[in-house]
Amino acid sequence: MSAKNKSILLILTILILDQILKIWVKTHMEIGDEIHLFGKYGMLHFIENNGMAFGMEMGGNKGKVILSLFRIIAISGIGWFLVSLLKKKANTGLILAVSAILAGAIGNLIDSAFYGMIFSESFSQPAILFPPGGGYSSFLHGRVVDMFYFPVINTHWPAWSPIRPGESFIFFRPVFNVSDSAITCGVFAILIFQKKMFKNLN
Repeated sequence: MSAKNKSILLILTILILDQILKIWVKTHMEIGDEIHLFGKYGMLHFIENNGMAFGMEMGGNKGKVILSLFRIIAISGIGWFLVSLLKKKANTGLILAVSAILAGAIGNLIDSAFYGMIFSESFSQPAILFPPGGGYSSFLHGRVVDMFYFPVINTHWPAWSPIRPGESFIFFRPVFNVSDSAITCGVFAILIFQKKMFKNLN
């Protein structure tokens, strides 16, 4: 299989898995609902956020639109870079890593751009897809769906600690989705294998 076909297949796989899971969560769970997969250490925990990966946010409607526009610009840039890598017949690992980052960015943009238009709210009941009265928001004002939560360490800082004494300590606290995972894996792959990936790249 050519690098181009591998890239397309990886992007489509990530996007399909990401959207199937998000749509299932939206239509079967209310915000705050949990489905435990590995006891208290791993679960589906449904939340929505207005911002970036792993629940980070940029406040207000203006911040929401700015972030969505930034995503579109970033996706365009990453897409251009991926096409240039394919033309140069770059390292397949680099092509796939950039493909994963691109797919993750597109996956979260889909939520932000369209979910507000096609879903009802999820606060008191599972959302309805294409509700008769319209969605909960407008174009570019949708919220990103997150669901993976792995609080493998859930304890408190000791009372004698100079950092947040007695306060809760959870690792890993962020809730994330398939798109976030794709972006993270792609970035880490490039950081770890950059010498090999960028070797002989003109």
